[in-house]
Amino acid sequence: MNEIRVGLIGFGTVGSGLAQTLHEQKDRLIRRTGAAVTLTRVADINIDKLPEHLNSAVLSRDAADIFNDPDIDIVVELIGGIEPAKTFLLEAIRHKKHVITANKALLSIHGREIFEAAVANGVEVGFEASVGGGIPVIKSLKEGLVANRIMSIMGIMNGTANYILTQMTDHGTPFAEVLKEAQELGFAEADPTYDIEGIDTAHKLAILMTIAYGKHVQLSDINTEGISRIEPIDIEFAKEFGCRIKLLAISQNHGEHVEARVHPTMVPCSHMLANINGAYNAIHFNGDTVGNVLLYGPGAGKMPTGSAVVADVVDIGRNILNQSINRVPALSYLPEHIGTPSITPMSELTCPYYFRISAADQPGVLSAISGIFARHDISIKSVIQKSRHADEPVNIVIHSHEASEAAVELALTEINALEVCAVPAVKIRILTSDD
Repeated sequence: MNEIRVGLIGFGTVGSGLAQTLHEQKDRLIRRTGAAVTLTRVADINIDKLPEHLNSAVLSRDAADIFNDPDIDIVVELIGGIEPAKTFLLEAIRHKKHVITANKALLSIHGREIFEAAVANGVEVGFEASVGGGIPVIKSLKEGLVANRIMSIMGIMNGTANYILTQMTDHGTPFAEVLKEAQELGFAEADPTYDIEGIDTAHKLAILMTIAYGKHVQLSDINTEGISRIEPIDIEFAKEFGCRIKLLAISQNHGEHVEARVHPTMVPCSHMLANINGAYNAIHFNGDTVGNVLLYGPGAGKMPTGSAVVADVVDIGRNILNQSINRVPALSYLPEHIGTPSITPMSELTCPYYFRISAADQPGVLSAISGIFARHDISIKSVIQKSRHADEPVNIVIHSHEASEAAVELALTEINALEVCAVPAVKIRILTSDD
């Protein structure tokens, strides 16, 4: 029987999920590929012993043992981070090994170098698990939607942030309390910065945009804001506007340029993405041929992500067996047709806005704020002023019509400079029903 031999670097949560999936689905994979898919070597500096079901695999503390093994066909990197992961992948490619990674941070920063090295060495790169966990979003975008010009990408791509916002929405719990709970449940890391500040989501959006548009989009191209300033009061006002707050990745294709942004967004309750709750992910594409497509599922976790890695192993294994390497280009477009993106400046964005301004309850304050908005051509749709406790600032909530980001930034600079304003205003963009 044919055999596809796999070497694994990193036996953590996802690595152990990969190993378990290969073991439990061994017979099914044989029936679907005509080959035994075997994990033959594992490199990890933090473990001394592999599970019993891997008794035929060799454990090493040196990743070079995997690169230098002539029998290994595919190297899977699951250690995360930039280094030494980047060096390991490039070294595996140099040794003519096909590679698979779930490392969205690495691909969003150094993806171009890795993909170009793979082409030069005639090997494949699998990265299904880098976006959406167990959701087959990469394969859907680069193969299932290949006939489409992608007009937009919108998604909830971080389960930690979505869990926090869901708990705040459903139970009114303050951000800090929900974050602590998420850490205790294992949904959030001890250092949650990448999750709550939108960086993890931006990594994933960069990868999707590269495939969708045939342009090498990097993390630095994406305007990124997190959810740490969202308070329960913002959640409650969102409900009054018929919305839920979500951390969205958004890209709109304008032809000559494309939007690239991650930020908290008020999403109308009628929109599909408004009802994606808990730690789940969802990615919405609009294609000029297919229309709207929504992919939904678990965005992380040992077994869902392990499932995605195995999908890459099987894809590459089939290509090896049929001598059809790079039948599907890693980024969908042929390498010679992948260019450099032109990113829409955030100053050119236009959309409705929510503003929450904490100010002293004095005569003329609302008039002064309204005057500033008017001077910058920002039209006010509605104003809400809630009752307050004595000697506390009042929250003035303003829902604007569509306005430009440039005008909004100028107006907020003036408003925040007012002596009556206690803290910087909160700004949240609002998704329109047409988006």
